[in-house]
Amino acid sequence: MIRADEFIGPARALGFNTWAGVPCSFLTPFINGVIGAEGMSYVSAANEGDAVAIASGAALAGERSVALMQNSGLGNAVSPLSSLNWVFRIPVLLIITLRGEPGLADEPQHELMGQITGRILNELEIPWDWFPRTADEVEGALTVAQWHMDRTGLPYAFVMKKGSVEKTDLRGDWQPATAPRASDDALFGPFEPRLTRHEVLREVIAHTPPGEALVIGTTGYTGRELFAIEDRPNQLYMVGSMGCASSFALGLSRALPDRRVVVADGDGAALMRMGNFATIGAYGGARLQHLVLDNGVHESTGGQATVSPAISFAGVARACGYRAATAGCERPVLDEFLRAAEGPALLHFRTRRGVPEGLPRPNVRPREVKQRLMRHIGAEAPWRDH
Repeated sequence: MIRADEFIGPARALGFNTWAGVPCSFLTPFINGVIGAEGMSYVSAANEGDAVAIASGAALAGERSVALMQNSGLGNAVSPLSSLNWVFRIPVLLIITLRGEPGLADEPQHELMGQITGRILNELEIPWDWFPRTADEVEGALTVAQWHMDRTGLPYAFVMKKGSVEKTDLRGDWQPATAPRASDDALFGPFEPRLTRHEVLREVIAHTPPGEALVIGTTGYTGRELFAIEDRPNQLYMVGSMGCASSFALGLSRALPDRRVVVADGDGAALMRMGNFATIGAYGGARLQHLVLDNGVHESTGGQATVSPAISFAGVARACGYRAATAGCERPVLDEFLRAAEGPALLHFRTRRGVPEGLPRPNVRPREVKQRLMRHIGAEAPWRDH
């Protein structure tokens, strides 16, 4: 058994300063230790997939990052691990607790996952090892993990057995950056769509010069249309990990607090991981803008209806602590948001359905998009050119 600081200290020395995760009793010493550690940050994510995406956003900015989770939540993280980290070659260090370890008494819901955790990591092509149990093993274990991540651009995992880390008291008193505000007349706007998504994205590009802003386009037609309008070095097109664009943007924004980050989300994607609204409201900075483009359907999969007509994304965002949140469908509302909104800010913008004829897919590979964006922001990291 080791003390939390016997791992956190060497990890910090290697640059692992950004941590995101979902609590587990095995992880309590780490979470408490990181929250109270100078020069380190911890984001309490709504789910394990968001934790991976937040850590990945920080890694895109050149930071070494850690995602913490219980193995029962590993399933929540499969999507970003397979369709974000693997595709873009973005490494994060995973610390996964082994609940349901064979031969040890545990709750019944952990039994199956305790048997297959290692097999899942193997199938995801994520190299892993047991979490170090003595202080003498820590430096070597971290060196191996760093070597794998730097060499491949892929995640590396430590699987932590029960009793690996001593209890650590909580030493920090973190509070959310913002708090919910009362509704006002600007919260709900006209909802008869006037612009297509394509027209909205033209406005996004016009208001986000490469030297001033970074743009994250959610998976599906949004990323493809951004590419078709203008392929720029300050843009990243999510090609999978549906719903993770906003959490990825949060991680990137926290790593680059002086950079303006605009995420173009969709109604289906936002609904899929709405828990991240609370995380953005609590941790998001003044330079983060969240644009939810809502056409009421999953357009890229055939136009099946979403439940967005029954949802006020702006109301949810306000309740979750966004500094500003409004809704509308007219160009002046969009222009005002893109020009002046102080984040974390959200605009729920209704759009007309429809896709430009002959819409191309990006002809630049995801890894090349990552490399280009990292060079654009001046991020120096061993995984940049993988």
